[in-house]
Amino acid sequence: MTKLYDKSLVELHNLLASREITATDLTRATFDRINETEPKVDSFITLNEEKALELAKAIDLKGITENNVLAGIPIGIKDNIVTKDLRTTAASKMLYNFDPIYDATVMDKVYQADMIPVGKLNMDEFAMGGSSETSYFKTTKNAWDHTKVPGGSSGGSAAAVAAGQIPVSLGTDTGGSIRQPAAFNGIVGMKPTYGRVSRYGLIAFSSSLDQIGPLTRNVEDNAYTLNAISGFDAQDGTSSGRSVPDFTSKLTGEVKGMRIALPKEYLGEGIQPEIKAAILEAADTYRKLGAIVEEVSLPHSKYGVAAYYIIASSEASSNLQRFDGIRFGYRSENIETLEDVYVKSRSEGFGTEVKRRIMLGSFSLSSGFYDAHFKKAGQVRTLIKQDFDNVFKNYDIIIGPSAPNVAYGLGENIADPVAMYLSDLLTIPVNLAGLPGMSIPAGFSEGLPVGLQIIGKHFDEQTMYQAAYAFEQATDFHTKKPVILGGDK
Repeated sequence: MTKLYDKSLVELHNLLASREITATDLTRATFDRINETEPKVDSFITLNEEKALELAKAIDLKGITENNVLAGIPIGIKDNIVTKDLRTTAASKMLYNFDPIYDATVMDKVYQADMIPVGKLNMDEFAMGGSSETSYFKTTKNAWDHTKVPGGSSGGSAAAVAAGQIPVSLGTDTGGSIRQPAAFNGIVGMKPTYGRVSRYGLIAFSSSLDQIGPLTRNVEDNAYTLNAISGFDAQDGTSSGRSVPDFTSKLTGEVKGMRIALPKEYLGEGIQPEIKAAILEAADTYRKLGAIVEEVSLPHSKYGVAAYYIIASSEASSNLQRFDGIRFGYRSENIETLEDVYVKSRSEGFGTEVKRRIMLGSFSLSSGFYDAHFKKAGQVRTLIKQDFDNVFKNYDIIIGPSAPNVAYGLGENIADPVAMYLSDLLTIPVNLAGLPGMSIPAGFSEGLPVGLQIIGKHFDEQTMYQAAYAFEQATDFHTKKPVILGGDK
């Protein structure tokens, strides 16, 4: 049963379908791997071992067929996705004791696919942060270098996959929180089109931006997972009724004639030179494969960070009103009045970054400032969307870096919120426009992974997977492994 942690989702499926291993074997091996590596990586907040083994035994009794690729596969769940009878904290003291009474829609789909949730993954508190350092419970480490951050807010989701603890995880992306940690950990992360995957049961940060998506070690695994979790949900008012294609159907390695845009703004000031070089090399790879790569402009993307932090913080200040010390979650013990319940519970239950964003959002929505800030940010959002629309009239996908830098040191930027915010400058415009975006491995800088971001048209994840798979097959970056997976960096 050795080395199962080193295999892809599809490889594990082949072993399960041929009955060389059972789902119970794989689940036990998964927990053995987690127990072995967790002291180094700190990816999980809560484990689900007893229920996972029960599910595995039931799946073994039912049998695994060749056409059900996900059956019996262990999966990790970001801890802001509600899981029935499994503690869900959003990495916050505010929800330290919250045991939900229902499952998120994506969890229903996970169970329908016969996947096995093995635990809840660490993250930035309420998904607010870019390094997973704002978690109340622990600090997750980068799988490649344990002195570096794993990215955020889905840092636990990315590091667990990269370290071989699990073959696949679910994360959430509000301004880059799947793509940036995927880039930092050298794996594949997909943020689907807004509305492609139900948000019902996702603890809301910014409702017009949040989206759930998969993180895996390769493109094919990612496409299979998105197949399973996508689709219309009547319980989510923003869910799309668009039909869900088979995202694996175009994984041919063929991109001849594909038109690819490379925005000049994505290779400008603030991008590390080695990252810029890796992206230009990726563009050359696509040209060698027969694609047409041309420079374009997204002139309003430079305003994305400012617009995002007004919109996201405003929506967060509204969404987080429900955490009041009354109905569920943390409640201060040192109270004498009703006002004490509200003020002290929220003051003690929320961390510094969450409070900062609540205050920023409340200010932006307040009388006398709404027109100057929130309304203006909404107008800028429209301009950013129009920039993308104009480019997509002539191109199939857009490429660029997933992040302007590789993973930085633990504690290096946590005291500088502006520096942390600016690290999302390449991913934020995608969320503001509601577009799909993904990150795939594209090289190394300073011994750490570099991510190539692929941006697609609304609901055209198929073409993105096609382009990503072709690049993956033409390069060997996805085969490189961190030391914790037996690699030499």
